[in-house]
Amino acid sequence: MGTKIMDHGTHHTATGHGHASWATAAKATLHCLTGCAIGEILGMVIGTALLWGNVPTMILAIFLAFVFGYFFTLFAVMRAGLSLRTAVKVALAADTVSIAVMELVDNAIIALTPGAMDAHLSDGLFWSALLGGFAVAFVVTTPVNKWMIGRGKGHAVVHAHH
Repeated sequence: MGTKIMDHGTHHTATGHGHASWATAAKATLHCLTGCAIGEILGMVIGTALLWGNVPTMILAIFLAFVFGYFFTLFAVMRAGLSLRTAVKVALAADTVSIAVMELVDNAIIALTPGAMDAHLSDGLFWSALLGGFAVAFVVTTPVNKWMIGRGKGHAVVHAHH
């Protein structure tokens, strides 16, 4: 009886749905968190520098979180040889739910932290609310990603193209 060598895509097919590890889910969530954090912080900095109010600054921050989150996946799958059109489809399929959950949780934490919406970039309250929101969002989003990957959705779509 010989040993069958499987590539990453074959492994997902052979193991079936529902077998995503927590490590895989955490790695996918961390990837998502990185793009979200960069975009959100950049949006907060730009909105604050332009003296915008809370709502337009949050809208910009959320928009940039999606842009950077998608960009990281787009860049990775294009490096693997996918066309731009296919890479965009993969990034949208892989990251939309993860980024949406992460942004919903993170921004809810910030909005519900007393004084955080009015804190300035130089205030510890701003950074503690933001970083605390990212931490809670990571904890909430990881099981969502585990569930999605186990069903061949989310970051499983990316792994099929590596």
